[in-house]
Amino acid sequence: MLPLPRSITVQPGSFVINDPATFLSTLSGEIDKTLPPEGYRVTVTPTGVSVVGGSPAGAFYGVQTVKQLLPTVVYRAAWQDDGPWEVPCIEITDSPAFAWRGCMLDVARHFMPKHDVLRFIDLLAMHKLNVLHLHLTDDQGWRLQIRRYPRLTSVGAWRRESMVGSRQHERFNGRPHGGFYTQDDIREIVAYAAQRFVTVVPEIDLPGHTQAALAAYPQWGLEETEVSTRWGISRGVLNTLPETVAAIKDIFGEVLELFPAKHIGIGGDECGDREAQSRYALELYSFLTAHGRIPLGWDEVLEVPDLPPMTIAAWRGPGVTEAIASAGYEVVACPDTSVYLDYRQSDDPREPIPVGTVLTLSDVWHFEVPDHERVLGAQVNLWTEHADSPRTVDYLAFPRLSAFAEAVWSPQPSTYDMFVHRLTTHLKRLDAAGVEYRPLDGPLPWQERPDAAGWPRDRAEREAELRKQTQFVRRLGAPDGDH
Repeated sequence: MLPLPRSITVQPGSFVINDPATFLSTLSGEIDKTLPPEGYRVTVTPTGVSVVGGSPAGAFYGVQTVKQLLPTVVYRAAWQDDGPWEVPCIEITDSPAFAWRGCMLDVARHFMPKHDVLRFIDLLAMHKLNVLHLHLTDDQGWRLQIRRYPRLTSVGAWRRESMVGSRQHERFNGRPHGGFYTQDDIREIVAYAAQRFVTVVPEIDLPGHTQAALAAYPQWGLEETEVSTRWGISRGVLNTLPETVAAIKDIFGEVLELFPAKHIGIGGDECGDREAQSRYALELYSFLTAHGRIPLGWDEVLEVPDLPPMTIAAWRGPGVTEAIASAGYEVVACPDTSVYLDYRQSDDPREPIPVGTVLTLSDVWHFEVPDHERVLGAQVNLWTEHADSPRTVDYLAFPRLSAFAEAVWSPQPSTYDMFVHRLTTHLKRLDAAGVEYRPLDGPLPWQERPDAAGWPRDRAEREAELRKQTQFVRRLGAPDGDH
């Protein structure tokens, strides 16, 4: 089973399912509030299957575990198997180690159609992950309909071409790319996710990473521009004029109508204008908290003087999460060298568009979330500059996302060899679900990208770069720090 439950006790005997379709259509759970909220207990005896959860979410996770006891055909949309199926007698007691078990999906660099987002939510739920952080806006595209500012999507949702491979090679494809979600699409996505106990956390990244918005409304910036066709960080930054600040609050007002999540992403990263960074962080803190929400910012936002309490996504390398938590902020751990799924999966030259440091399946499985009361949990981040289709997202995400699911759910010690043994069975489930994952021995021929060059990074070099970038953040958590 994956993720590995806390406690498994195998009993003699088995339960025979003579009518699989009826069994699955009626499989549900009861509630026992003495269990942890997301915890569950599964009991299989010769007379039946019982699922009990500490809440509806716990019961749902119990059902996911029962499905893993069944033939992998249950992960297909339809099947022709009348049984009988035999399920071993077993008792499983389980609950997650962390409350925030998430995945950040970048739909700004490359748009993912709605039906593929829904499918991705199914895959998160299958792995007992409970947060989908949607990166909805960036320099290369604005993906969310805003009624008051229609040019954000009529202009900002498409670009005239995209780079091919890493930006260092200066190659472009000459092909327009675009797309956006209507507000009804978002309502559907949020409701679909909620039915699977996945919270959709939206992110509107600003004041940097806003070139698509500035192409639509140049009066919000310092100069006219177009939606960026390049990867990397653009120069476009929101100005701090009162009318621009008011417009941004209007946008977030519509965001709050669509997303009931407690956390709302405000970006705050990779911005060269400290005045704008500070102004928007503080304005949005006041706006969101007045509406009962909590801002979620990337760790660069800590450079804002006297930043009030908000949740921080700690991405710039190991050690940063602990420093931020020690400084008094709630944290979601997502260090790039441990959980950035766009990073290359091996040194194999066949890896498609190899960027970043090597991040193997083993690396992700061995990721440890820091043990601190203010660490909410962790998320993987999947940036899509080099993922121009859902097939490529599958390749980058799986099976590393399966390894991450275990890292944030299962607290008990295991071994990597045991995980790989269980993963071989789990890959058959992914096959049945139609997931085009990376095989354990390397990419299939059609998963390679010989037409697009990458930019591999050395881990030691990257970690040294991150240590230099995060000196201020690390000092925050020191006993004599500045916070």
